[in-house]
Amino acid sequence: MSTKNLWRAASALAVLATASASAAEPDGAALYAQRCSMCHDKAAAHVPSKESLGNRNPINIVMTLMTGAMKPQAAGLSTEQARAIATYLTADAAKRRPAVRPNLCPGPAKPLDLAATGWNGWGYDEANSRYQPHPGLASADVPRLKLKWAFAYPAAMTWGQPTVMGGRVFVTNTTGQVYALDANTGCTWWTFEAGSPVRTALSIARGNAEHAAVAYFGDTSAVVHAVDANTGQEIWHTRVEEHPLARVTGAPVLSGEQLLVPLSSFEEGAAAAPGYSCCTFRGSVVALDIHTGNTVWKRSTIAEPPKEYQRKGSTTKLFGPAGASIWGTPTVDRERGVLYVGTGNDYTDISSPTTDAVMAIGLTNGAVRWSQQLVPDDNWSSGCAYGGPCPTPSGADADFAASVILVTLPSGKHVVVAGQKSGVVYGVDPDASGKVLWHTKVGAGGVFGGVEWGMAAMGGTVFVPISDSLINTPDAARPGLAAIDAATGKQLWWAAASPPVCSWGQGDCRAALSQAVSAIPGVVFAGSQDGHLRAYETHGGKLLWDYDTARTVPAVNAASASGGSLDAGGPVIANGLVYVNSGYGQFLGHGGNVLLALSVDGK
Repeated sequence: MSTKNLWRAASALAVLATASASAAEPDGAALYAQRCSMCHDKAAAHVPSKESLGNRNPINIVMTLMTGAMKPQAAGLSTEQARAIATYLTADAAKRRPAVRPNLCPGPAKPLDLAATGWNGWGYDEANSRYQPHPGLASADVPRLKLKWAFAYPAAMTWGQPTVMGGRVFVTNTTGQVYALDANTGCTWWTFEAGSPVRTALSIARGNAEHAAVAYFGDTSAVVHAVDANTGQEIWHTRVEEHPLARVTGAPVLSGEQLLVPLSSFEEGAAAAPGYSCCTFRGSVVALDIHTGNTVWKRSTIAEPPKEYQRKGSTTKLFGPAGASIWGTPTVDRERGVLYVGTGNDYTDISSPTTDAVMAIGLTNGAVRWSQQLVPDDNWSSGCAYGGPCPTPSGADADFAASVILVTLPSGKHVVVAGQKSGVVYGVDPDASGKVLWHTKVGAGGVFGGVEWGMAAMGGTVFVPISDSLINTPDAARPGLAAIDAATGKQLWWAAASPPVCSWGQGDCRAALSQAVSAIPGVVFAGSQDGHLRAYETHGGKLLWDYDTARTVPAVNAASASGGSLDAGGPVIANGLVYVNSGYGQFLGHGGNVLLALSVDGK
């Protein structure tokens, strides 16, 4: 069954979620106890809690079981049984969730003005600086930011990051929808059904006579889509990886006539399933022709294909090397003709020299120009957290998950800056095969520690959010925001995260700054897992503004929408507005379903 047909089937089944169960229906509680409880009832590492699963849309759970990360654990289940599990988990939250309305914009729509100021893609620019030089508001305006409008997602968990182009806001959803909203009012111009959950930011480019502007994005089934940015009409879609657990997490990025797509997977999570033959996935970058979706080249992060090997005492077939996922958006360096990516950990006992590394890959042919491994032997899978098969020696799961930044120093020289979940930030020389220039430890680090999703750079300064959530040594946790001199690695200042204050209570209330940060002249915006979006002064780190997004507010397309934890995709600033998704709740924190648009005095 195609992913889009499965989405339709899952949607139809989800409609029945509030209906009375018949005697013939599968027992969702019993199936959950048999298949899921051993991990989700004692959630750790990359496994969400039973409570957080309950905040999701039933469609998302069905798709995750049937085609997503939990496919190995769900082996042998029918779609009806998967739906029963989803209904059991989400029944209480479904009763509380307000219905969403279409809220269509009055037409006709004006064509997108691609020359207008906006925020395109993940990192704003090809360097992934996450710095907006023309925000449409000054630092003095920030304390006056208030809610202008809110958009309710038809789920209870948010993913992704908005893209703002030509008077539109493009956002994605955990249940497979992509929306084009009016940037000023939040009404909906079009909705596209991707067929799988989508968490990437969209990249918008000029098209041709038939499609004047095109939006590109990837989904959790490793399918890349191109749609008309004015109408939402699909132009093409391409599956870029056949591994069943592959996904596109980092946003595809445009480079000339090519779309550069990073590939990650959740296979290290599947390793907790008894009898799962782990692991065969290798991270990669795929270059697609932007007009046709055809593959131009593909480069695996691990050159050697996986082979079967035997771990002492194991009766399950094991494979390796595997891993080195690319979780972040590639960084483009036109001057040197390369893209840069950070890679994740190794999934197996067989160590690879390209895990936990920064790689430079040729733009035209995908050839590896250089690779600098910064932490060796980081071998990890979810079996390490659940008493199952664990690679030896075992590592700390210290991915380079955040996009690296190509920083231009005041001298004109360049430094590639990479932040790691270990809590260490590195500066490497792009002209000397990634030679390490400096490294600075800013946090304790851990599976949910250190740098999780994204830093920002302004001039020669890099702003580093520190998560340090759920680490092995809580007393060493150092959540906060640091500023580092990109030339020397010197820490310029550090602002401790504010004590967490959560609108939902003390349960799972954390001060972690996991969300990607964003900067404008004089200000850094940083979101916390307690749901607070805060603004810090770029010189010294003084707190300028604090806004609690984890509240219930009126929505343009529903009676209300509620926020939660801030994580993953960060705030986007364009034309005097700040846009942010609230309610990540994927593994830690609290879910929600709101996109907030904030403006000066709410006007």
